[in-house]
Amino acid sequence: MTGLLSNTTDTAFIAVGDLRELVRGQEQRLVDWLTPVVREQSVLLDLRQVERIDAAGIAALISLYGCARSTGHKFSVVNAKPRVAEILALVGLDRILLSHNAVPNSQSAPCFDRTAA
Repeated sequence: MTGLLSNTTDTAFIAVGDLRELVRGQEQRLVDWLTPVVREQSVLLDLRQVERIDAAGIAALISLYGCARSTGHKFSVVNAKPRVAEILALVGLDRILLSHNAVPNSQSAPCFDRTAA
């Protein structure tokens, strides 16, 4: 599994680059990869690439959330596509897992139309 790991003082921002579907057969890779991280620090998981999620994917997110909480850390997801966010809301996880603070693309830079003067 490939991804971008960016650390702040106590929170890791993780963008999983090759994960397009968080579904049965894909979820265990995510859990195996992130469990050690959520045990050590709080995590913001960027789901901007994920187009589809099913019950197995939801279970994976719940597992990571529980693991993080059991060690005193936070776990939430950001930048979920509307369909993924809708599914999380349908099962009542939007208030627990979704962070409504979008995280800007780490590759983006400020763009200014005018000079400051």
